[in-house]
Order: sequence, then structure tokens, then C-alpha cells
Amino acid sequence: MATLKVPESVPSPGEDAEQLRKAFQGWGTNEALIISILAHRNAAQRKLIRQIYAETYGEDLLKALDKELSSDFERVVLLWTLDPAERDAFLANEATKRLTSNNWVLLEIACTRSSLGLFLVRQAYHDRFKKSLEEDVAYHTSGDFRKLLVPLVSSFRYAGDEVNMALAKSEAKILHEKISEKAYNHEELIRILTTRSKAQLNATLNHYNNEFGNAISKDLKSDPDDEYLKLLRGAIKCLTCPEKYFEKVLRLAINKLGTDEWGLTRVVATRAEVDMQRIKEEYHRRNSVPLDHAIAKDTYGDYEKMLLALIGHGDA
Repeated sequence: MATLKVPESVPSPGEDAEQLRKAFQGWGTNEALIISILAHRNAAQRKLIRQIYAETYGEDLLKALDKELSSDFERVVLLWTLDPAERDAFLANEATKRLTSNNWVLLEIACTRSSLGLFLVRQAYHDRFKKSLEEDVAYHTSGDFRKLLVPLVSSFRYAGDEVNMALAKSEAKILHEKISEKAYNHEELIRILTTRSKAQLNATLNHYNNEFGNAISKDLKSDPDDEYLKLLRGAIKCLTCPEKYFEKVLRLAINKLGTDEWGLTRVVATRAEVDMQRIKEEYHRRNSVPLDHAIAKDTYGDYEKMLLALIGHGDA
């Protein structure tokens, strides 16, 4: 469930574009006006606002925002204003750059988006960067990381609920064999995790748990410091219970000595229209503190106001 709050009566995209233009003019920027509009419009509405803003004022809204805003507030507004597939393409590209390299971001995009969503990300990546997401991930990773991440970002999983129980049973056995042999990078293990539908994987992992007496993640903890095994466990969590994965990203981002604003911004901007309500519930359950309190304690100013608006705190 999304936490984005859109008012019942929304001004036309033309009016919104005009108000945003006003927010950029005069002495100083009217940040409150920017938040009141952009933090309360869905992806389709934001796309229209961008289109009309460009037609009317001859400038991309993102460029105008980039000129007017700064630091973490600028990043959350820009990420949020992007079309979801464009946003993911931008984040994935950033994650393949040497200075901002991040395998977890690639994993997140590959495993928590729908099949169609991931397909649209690959398409947006082509359009924006004139190359494929797969080739960049392959070029910027190596060894076991490449072996896992390239098929993950390339996949187009079946999205239905149909499950083959005989297959779940046989593939649970294969997974258990390979893990027992510590063959964590075995092609069969990678094939199952990177191609099966989420429903099929859930059935396989449930069978694994029942048949062998341990959750697969527990069996993949033979070396808790092994980065590849961490990524493998992360993939399983993303594919089977994304809200638990995102809760952990938020917990680590907020509880660090000094907030990890990039992690916090990314999760809020990418999940506010998807499943942020479930993530908030999971956060509260795990930490005994509501997420909005944790964010308010750790951030300030317009950045804090934008984040709180996106997670549904206050009125539209």
C-alpha cells in the first residue's frame, strides 16, 4: 500500500506548472510551495506537470529544480519528480559508477520491481544512457557478484500466482544440495533464484524450510562476513518479503552514526507509491518507534518535510 496522499481535487497540470514557476521566482525559493505540489501528485500527474512546464517555459522542470534547490532536499525532490522507470535507470547507472558503486541498489531494483517494471527500467536505461543496463552491470562487477547480478537485472519473471509443487520440491532439494556443498555460486542455484516467479520461489523456499528444518537464509550464513553471501540473502529477502528488506535499509540508514541520507531518500522516493505503508508497519513492529518519529528526529528542514509528506504524515 502506498503512502502518497493526493488531494481529492487536484489543480490542472498547467496550474501546478504555473505555481512551480512562481516558487522559483522572486527573492529566494518557495520550498513549501514546491513540497505542497510535488509531494502530493502521483507519477502520471508529475509526468504531465513536467511536460506542460517544458512546453510553457522552454525548460525542463528537473533543470529548474536543480538550479533552485540543494543538498538532500534537492536529491529527494529530483528523484521523486522523475518517472519511476527513469528514476530506477538513474539510480542503477549511479550504482555502476566507481565512486558511487553499490551492488545493493542493483539488487534492490532487480528483485523488488515487477517484471514489467524492470523491463521498463531497462528500456529507460537504453533511452537515457545509450547502452544497456546489463552491459554496464557486467562491466562494473566481477566474479560471483557478476554471476548473480547480470541474470537478476536481465530477468523477466512470470508474474502470475500459478505454482508447480512438484517443481518446488525438486528445486528445494537442489538448493539444499548446493548449499550443503557450499557451492553458493553454482549455476543451478543462480538459475533458480534469477528466473523463477516470485510465487514459485516462495513455494520452493517454504518447502526447503519444512523439509530441511531451516530457513534458507539461515543456511546461507555459514560466513556472516562474506559479502557475496550477504547479497544472496538480500536477493532472497527482496524477492520474498520486500518490506522486511526495506525496513532494514531504513533502520541502518537512520541508526547509523550520522544518517545515510542516500539510503533514506532512495527508499522513501521509490516506495511511497508502492508499499510504504507495509514498510512503515514493519519498521514500527521491529523498532517500537513510528517511522515518521525516527525521520523527524534524524533529519531537519525542507528535507524532513518532504520525506514526511511522502510517507503520508499530515494532510494532502
